[in-house]
Amino acid sequence: MDDKATIRQTVRERYGERAQAGQSCCGAKRSCCGSSQSVSTKLGYSEGELNSIPQGADLGLGCGNPTALASLKSGETVLDLGSGAGIDCFLAANLVGEAGHIVGVDMTAAMIDRARENAKKNGIENVEFRLGEIEHLPVPDGMIDVVISNCVVNLSPDKPQVFREVYRALKPGGRMMISDIVQLKPLPAAILKSIEAYVGCIAGASLKQEYLSMIQAAGFRDIEVVSETTFDAALPTSGNAKIVLDGQEIDPEEFGMNQDMVKDLAGSMASIGVRAFK
Repeated sequence: MDDKATIRQTVRERYGERAQAGQSCCGAKRSCCGSSQSVSTKLGYSEGELNSIPQGADLGLGCGNPTALASLKSGETVLDLGSGAGIDCFLAANLVGEAGHIVGVDMTAAMIDRARENAKKNGIENVEFRLGEIEHLPVPDGMIDVVISNCVVNLSPDKPQVFREVYRALKPGGRMMISDIVQLKPLPAAILKSIEAYVGCIAGASLKQEYLSMIQAAGFRDIEVVSETTFDAALPTSGNAKIVLDGQEIDPEEFGMNQDMVKDLAGSMASIGVRAFK
């Protein structure tokens, strides 16, 4: 895998392209699943939720619905890591009401521009979007009641720093509710070294227990996996066919994988929802 700076730059460029094109999902190939709304309903968003947010805010980029599990309350201040075009920010804004406030942070300028435009066009005033990296959050210490995130932490090359920053930003007693991709068993080395697989939310995913250990090491308590969905690999029917893992097409030959290695991919990835408290 390339160094951290190269990873960040590649992720920034690819997601900037998706912001401008309105492309769906972490894995670029997932657009074959249909519209972004059809992808998002499969991820746990209701049609009512999706119809309540600005058009263009849903790019189908997540792996769950963290706002559904965060139990947001009126008046709370919420921080969304990797806010993209704003889907979870706008849903959270509906839940916290005018007395609440939402801060979305994204490192991709095109995403920030798109989200701000969505907010402005729809007159949504309790949401703001800030350009920044989730490893260096542009918020003061102890400002936030709830941190949410959707399929973003796996893209960071420094996940322990992300969780330390979340802990810093939260008020005492504040909580984190994130949806993310993890490995349930190690992936082949060739996939882990692929920048394309990294951008596709595969190679950057940590083993589940390592992921939870990072959260604990940052100081969080009462860590709980509140949801978990395993992604099965769609296995090829012939030696040169592609497989699909978490919506991302993988060519076995490109990664030097034999049929036994391909079969072992089944059940190797999962989307989890994790709740933890400061």
